[in-house]
Amino acid sequence: MSKKVRVRFAPSPTGGLHLGGVRTVLYNYLFAKQQGGDFIVRIEDTDQSRYVAGAEEYIFETLKWCGLQPDESTQHGGDFGPYRQSERKESYRKYAEDLVEKGFAYYAFDTGEELDAMRSRLRTADNPSPQYDRTVRMDMRNSLLLPKEEVDSLLQQDTPHVIRIKMPEGETVSFTDVIRGEVSFDTSVIDDKVLLKADGMPTYHLAVVVDDYLMQITHAFRGEEWLPSAPVHILLWRYLFGEEAMPQWAHLPLILGPSGKLSKRDGAKYGFPVFGMNWKDPKTGEVTEGFKEAGFVPEAFVNMLAMLGWNDGTEEEVFSLEELVQKFSIEKVHKGGAKFDFDKAKWFNHEWIKKLPPTNYKLQVKNIFAAKGVEIMDDVYFEKVLELVKDRCTLLPDFWEHSFFFFKAPKEVDFTPVLAKWNVSKKDFFYSFNKTLHSINDWKASSLETLFKQLAESAGIKAGELQLPMRLMLVGGKFGPPVFEIAEVLGKAETITRIESALEQAP
Repeated sequence: MSKKVRVRFAPSPTGGLHLGGVRTVLYNYLFAKQQGGDFIVRIEDTDQSRYVAGAEEYIFETLKWCGLQPDESTQHGGDFGPYRQSERKESYRKYAEDLVEKGFAYYAFDTGEELDAMRSRLRTADNPSPQYDRTVRMDMRNSLLLPKEEVDSLLQQDTPHVIRIKMPEGETVSFTDVIRGEVSFDTSVIDDKVLLKADGMPTYHLAVVVDDYLMQITHAFRGEEWLPSAPVHILLWRYLFGEEAMPQWAHLPLILGPSGKLSKRDGAKYGFPVFGMNWKDPKTGEVTEGFKEAGFVPEAFVNMLAMLGWNDGTEEEVFSLEELVQKFSIEKVHKGGAKFDFDKAKWFNHEWIKKLPPTNYKLQVKNIFAAKGVEIMDDVYFEKVLELVKDRCTLLPDFWEHSFFFFKAPKEVDFTPVLAKWNVSKKDFFYSFNKTLHSINDWKASSLETLFKQLAESAGIKAGELQLPMRLMLVGGKFGPPVFEIAEVLGKAETITRIESALEQAP
């Protein structure tokens, strides 16, 4: 019987969540839900020097907005906790000590000054960043070189030290990546990574292997930037738990900006937001606008992310989260980097605004209107307006420019666009039309248009020449949906009032 699928996303609480990070969450989530498995979020906060207050809460708020709720996490509980690595600190040392005992790792007592001296001594034009590896380990202060008695004495005195993996020489380490197929590495060119730091905290390399084992993770999907670390992790699996216990790995391609790897700087330069939600850096106070604040609906954001490096083999591009769960296949994720196109992202948003009922986003649009000084008091009327104009809106702030006139009558009507063809006959037509409106009971766009055209014909005026003046009277400019649909939504009393007011100003 196969094990239950368990996947994890393991962010560090060090700042805003990158677009690639949210896509990693999405692919993990889709795979888990499709397989009837569990999606876990584990907070990797072992590097306390980089910890940023509020970052963890921000991560969960982003996931909540996207509709990607974990089954287990620091906020949701579960049987494999704690889900914050700093709270699992005591569990890591025994595995590191086990590696030392088996000869796969060693204690290193080198001070910062000694490490700097080594790098300075070995630095050349061809090797600008010397590493602690097989070529230098026997010249350093570690348990491979020091007598056992001295090592024991240093440990008893609590001398600051780290535990490093002893990378074997001349071995080829291979694994099968779900996306990339067979991937191989030469261990001779990899340095002896620190596994346990002087403060007792594990590095990512040790923690990810131990936690994936203890949390029974079956599949690990992560960014391709972790590919160079794979041989270290494979060896740790082999040494500690056996390679057969290792999760299936898939290394996801980078998301590319216009000039390569997508960066925060790209976001500022090219005018698109890089992070999933609004992020205020506590250190700098700088606010990075996110997709939510730019006016994206979560359905579009998730849909767009899914298509950055994957498709179902058809021309179809618009998928709900439920449809993505059904159709997603990690094997169909592309090997090459996916280029992020903000115009395409906006296309997805436009499609979803049209597709969704206004109730899905009316609260956000209400807030946009409130910021403009317009408080929405009638929800039924508001939803009717949103439904009428939504096909014209790409981002949620667009609703203001396409519908503000439903809530604010024009104070002054500029008749300039129609002055060239304006005359007394046309002004009289509108007096007559407005008077007739009082007796209309069937207040529908089609009925209003029929009446309008009949009166125009009786007056001997082309109806087409009268529609722009009517639009100016109702909304104050050359914009908005079809004019009779505007009148229908405005309602009888408001339409009559606006025409009356405009005629008082008409030349």
